[in-house]
Amino acid sequence: MITAFADEFGNNSFQFKTQGSHFIIATVICNSEKINELEKQVDEIRQNQKFQTGEIKSSGVAGNYKRRIKILEEIIKLDISVYAVIIDKRDLEGKGFSYKKSFYKYLNNLLYKELFRTFPQLDLYVDEHGGNDYMLEFKKYVHKNHQKNLFSGSQFEIQNSKQSNLIQIADFIAGTLGYIYDETKKSAYSEEFKTILKPIVSDLNFFPKEYNFIEFEKSNTDEAFSPFIAEVSLLRINDFIEKESGNDQQKMDQINFLKLLLLFQRVYYKSRYIATKEIFRHLNQSRETPLSEEYFRSKIVGNLRDKGILISSSPKGYKIPTTEKDLYSFIKHGNRIILPMINRINEMHKAIMLASGNKLDLLNNEEFKDLKKIIDS
Repeated sequence: MITAFADEFGNNSFQFKTQGSHFIIATVICNSEKINELEKQVDEIRQNQKFQTGEIKSSGVAGNYKRRIKILEEIIKLDISVYAVIIDKRDLEGKGFSYKKSFYKYLNNLLYKELFRTFPQLDLYVDEHGGNDYMLEFKKYVHKNHQKNLFSGSQFEIQNSKQSNLIQIADFIAGTLGYIYDETKKSAYSEEFKTILKPIVSDLNFFPKEYNFIEFEKSNTDEAFSPFIAEVSLLRINDFIEKESGNDQQKMDQINFLKLLLLFQRVYYKSRYIATKEIFRHLNQSRETPLSEEYFRSKIVGNLRDKGILISSSPKGYKIPTTEKDLYSFIKHGNRIILPMINRINEMHKAIMLASGNKLDLLNNEEFKDLKKIIDS
């Protein structure tokens, strides 16, 4: 069994110059059987580095760079590895991420998807941050969705950092990564911190990054995933984003919508539909007037589909199709609407033709010539 302890650096603020440019989630990963031994070794680091009985916290060391180096030199002797997700908030698309709930939901899912995909048998402990509502919500989400399928055999728990030496180490490493990558924390010592940490770092996952098909396929965890369908979907979206300049509101809305679908595609352990309400919350942040549902469906989604962009929809929302089921879902949705509507038009047409002695042919209009061909056939 593998156990991981996670903590965060940064916040959800988009005031980059004063509140930081990055949000970082660091995990300390170890063999479950060695936890007790590691806890004792961290107690020794606490004594050696004069933390007394207090927590080993990055914020307590802050800009005392030489003291931070001494502590890091002891931490790297521990039998642990470090995995971290490093998010440049400046590159997050969609101002809806300025909502704390959306921000944490997106980024926490991003980390946990990668962790549980890599370590299917994983116990994960995170700092409760004084009763962080969003972490508590996520705990419910994991227990409801993950335990029953992909992550069976895993545990997700919230623990007070005062009671866990290894969460304190995760805090210290997350803070140190902040002093390496965050624009408000960088210094002449940043490269030295990076060099010291290198022996215990298993991977640093940077987001957002260029999202090509290899990344698209690699990050997938859905057993029904179809590389063929996913590649066709992604190529068409990337082609549209690259060629369109976004010089009017409709184009900007379309590009932002597609980028949002791409971002959420990367987060969830199984690609899922994104609720219209959640999409609106993001898109409305870059608009002077709120979106209407009619405009969204016809001018954004409908127009993109007219241009050959593959977008799946269901009562649950929208997503990029990556499975056959996604495509059939869209066809079934259209089938339920289109055929009954054509039948109703046909019945009305026949009734009026009969009543008028074939004198009033409602479909005998240039505007309806394609509809007439369908009905006649």
